[in-house]
Amino acid sequence: MALTPAGGLRLHTQRLPGHGGPRPDGSTVVFLHGLVMDNLSSFYCTLAGPVSRAGHDVLLYDQRGHGRSDRPPTGYDRATSVADLIALLGSLGLDHSPVHLVGNSYGGALALHTALVRPDLVASVVLIDAHLTGDWIEDMTDTLSVAALGLEHRGLAGQLAALGRRKEARLTAAADALLNHTTVIEDIAADAPFTSRDFARLRCPVLAVYGQHSELLPGARELALSAPDCELCVLPGVGHTVLNEATEGLCDALLGRLGAPAGAVAR
Repeated sequence: MALTPAGGLRLHTQRLPGHGGPRPDGSTVVFLHGLVMDNLSSFYCTLAGPVSRAGHDVLLYDQRGHGRSDRPPTGYDRATSVADLIALLGSLGLDHSPVHLVGNSYGGALALHTALVRPDLVASVVLIDAHLTGDWIEDMTDTLSVAALGLEHRGLAGQLAALGRRKEARLTAAADALLNHTTVIEDIAADAPFTSRDFARLRCPVLAVYGQHSELLPGARELALSAPDCELCVLPGVGHTVLNEATEGLCDALLGRLGAPAGAVAR
């Protein structure tokens, strides 16, 4: 485990070197996970290994409040989370050349925001069923608020621990601490959805990979219409579960964008 200082926090990071040495462009692929129950481990058995084997250096990290990173009581708005990422890149010496950002779900919103505020740091963005437009902020905060109440009053972590389900108990306790003892819900509620004007300002290429049945697909279609360089890839038969249920198609699309041949996923 590595705890890396970043903007006054310690963020849990993991790095994987590209097999055969780094790619000629020297770029690193940075993975951004989703909210609350998610952390860097989501990418271990899905995308990080194949990307590393294709020759790309990989950076995984737990965002503030998640996994093994510090959990401060405030600072969960999009701008502060992006500032954490920028500080982390600086701390690791990765701010001298642009990186590729791959964001799943809410991590995609952070990747896109980074590309807007610091285009010099971003070589490309890959979105995996990311939240972009519409009422997603209101829907998400409603969902998180209900989850927070349930965790606070049901004592679910203790029940799971009593049943010997220790890993689930740890994840549930961490979710309870994040939702009920930080400003994460209020901070996310204060953010604004992206607009077509935001999309039009993007300077890097974007690959948007969405599930055919995802309720977030309309935002991706708006992105594809407005961004100067955006490819929309819709994977059949899945909704918001692209990362775990359409891993092979997602990985081929990602490797194709990064310059590795499709089919490079280890079978």
